[in-house]
Amino acid sequence: QVQLVESGGGLVQPGGSLRLSCKVSGTILSVFNSSPMGWYRQNPGKERELVGIINDRGTVTYADFEKGRFAVSRDNAKRTIDLRMNNLEPDDTALYYCNFRPYYSDQDYWGRGTQVTVSS
Repeated sequence: QVQLVESGGGLVQPGGSLRLSCKVSGTILSVFNSSPMGWYRQNPGKERELVGIINDRGTVTYADFEKGRFAVSRDNAKRTIDLRMNNLEPDDTALYYCNFRPYYSDQDYWGRGTQVTVSS
């Protein structure tokens, strides 16, 4: 059974930084290495929105709102992806989710999310 667990969220002041991490289990390493992974975020009453997707070659597609503040990376040996966020703004407050979609399937797997709150 595929499971995703996010960590690293918390309360941070505007202009601060956080690093989120997502660990994937329940899939063989070759599938993980060949599959894209992504970060999304959501606020109550709003649709979940893309933060960034990293493909199997390490190329990342970012959302426009990030303005170069965020960086997504993956460690295939550890089956993890990270989201480094700098210069955080109050509008970045959200529940951040990790997504995994095996390359051979349309099935999406999600973690439970980790809360990021940007406030003074």
